[in-house]
Amino acid sequence: MVQVSTTSTPLLRARGVVKRYGGLAAVDGVDFDVFEGETFGIAGPNGAGKTTLFDVVTGITSATDGVIEFAGEPIQDATVHDICHRGISRTFQLPSVFDSQTALANVLVGAQFGQPRSWFTAGRTDADMLDRAKRELIFVGLAKKASALGGPLPVYDKKRLMIASALATQPRMLFLDEPFGGLSPSEVDELMVLLSKVKERGITIVLIEHVMRALMALSDRVLIMNQGKTLFQGSPADVLRDEEVVRVYLGRRGDREEGAPDA
Repeated sequence: MVQVSTTSTPLLRARGVVKRYGGLAAVDGVDFDVFEGETFGIAGPNGAGKTTLFDVVTGITSATDGVIEFAGEPIQDATVHDICHRGISRTFQLPSVFDSQTALANVLVGAQFGQPRSWFTAGRTDADMLDRAKRELIFVGLAKKASALGGPLPVYDKKRLMIASALATQPRMLFLDEPFGGLSPSEVDELMVLLSKVKERGITIVLIEHVMRALMALSDRVLIMNQGKTLFQGSPADVLRDEEVVRVYLGRRGDREEGAPDA
């Protein structure tokens, strides 16, 4: 088990992060730290701004205001490529793979994208990239489907394929947007084991999730968002004891197993 110290300098630091679309603040002044080696969970009602926060941190969209630092360097104005090369990779809420390419080719794209090369040489595949792609397919349990096309793969396989592609970039921090959504209970259990193994590799995980048993079991700390703001931040054990979180998000039972995709 990786030991996490929250007294050290955070690997990721966000202060006053805002993302506005016209008059709407999808993310409204959010602060949080993520420490190396931990799993940091994010949850909240649909439309709370969770995926938008992911998009801002990973460079998909730019922040309207605020500071985001990774490994002590500001990244709020960095490109997706630069952020990836610094050591942040991600998956997406909906399974996103190259449908007409094999599983191995999908992971090779991640291996190539993660290399800080010029545009002229980035598309070249060398033996190290190929070996890395094969290793990550083995790691996620898809070695026997290396030659299968991405499009026909079932949802669980596509989610594992996205994780393999993200890992092939050799990240220090992995952002996962609802990896358990749409999975059966047995698949949830299998994926929880896989993500525990990712953490054992020393990779820091930031996780958006509605499947509460997975979020609570995997996370060292949790951020609950509502209407773009921070509703709660603390330990998983304290989430269920927070009356406002129960009222706004968890409901009377204090137990929400599944949720619809984030708006």
